Amino acid sequence: MSTTTQTRESILLRRDEDGVTTLTLNRPQQFNSLSFEMLEALIAAIDEIAQDDSVRVVVLAGEGKAFCAGHDLKEMRGNHTLDFQQRLFRLCGKFMMKLTELPQPVIARVHSIATAAG
Repeated sequence: MSTTTQTRESILLRRDEDGVTTLTLNRPQQFNSLSFEMLEALIAAIDEIAQDDSVRVVVLAGEGKAFCAGHDLKEMRGNHTLDFQQRLFRLCGKFMMKLTELPQPVIARVHSIATAAG
């Protein structure tokens, strides 16, 4: 069985020959907290997956000790503007909607802590 792995800074996208695509949150040092960049990368990956007829199922996973610790609070503390907060939460909502609208079933492989938006 062959696989293809694409690496973006904050996510890994692995496609197995048998139609299983694994989308991995890849910020283990930050407990996979959802940064603005990660949310953008997740949305791009989901858009790509939705168009791929060879994908039969999507597994959402987290690298390291945590599945996902919710929003990146350090990033949020550094951006106090209302505009940033609104854009971040709109982006998170967009990610969650796109995830639920995928034509393929999604399995969350939650191996550890998952809090807030995680």
